[in-house]
Amino acid sequence: MSAREHIFEDRTPGVEEHEATASYLSYTAGLALAILATIASFIVSQTDLLWPPGIPVGLIVLAFAQIGVHLVFFLHLGSGPDNTNNILALAFGVLIVFLVIAGSIWIIANLNTNLMMMPAH
Repeated sequence: MSAREHIFEDRTPGVEEHEATASYLSYTAGLALAILATIASFIVSQTDLLWPPGIPVGLIVLAFAQIGVHLVFFLHLGSGPDNTNNILALAFGVLIVFLVIAGSIWIIANLNTNLMMMPAH
C-alpha cells in the first residue's frame, strides 16, 4: 500500500464503508466554503450591507455556518450509526460551553445590580 492509498483510504471512527473518504476535492470545497464564510463575516461587519441591529445576528449565523463547514469537511462528522457518540460528545460540549457563558453573564449581571456605587470624588 502506497502512502497516497494509505492517506485516502483511512476512515475516521464512525465512517462507514459506503461513505466517502477524504479527497482533495472535499478538502478544497471545505477550504473554499470556510474562506467564503470568513470573507462574508468581514463584509457584514465592515459595510452597511445589513441593518445595523441585525449585524450581530448575521455574524452569529455565519459563525454557525463556519462551524458546520469545519465539522463536515475537516472533522468528517458523518451520519453513520457509529458516529452517534461523536455527535453526543459534541452536543455535550456545546451544552457545557453554553452553561459557562450563560452562568458568567448571570453572575456579572447580578454583581452589577447588587454592588454599591462608589462615590465620585
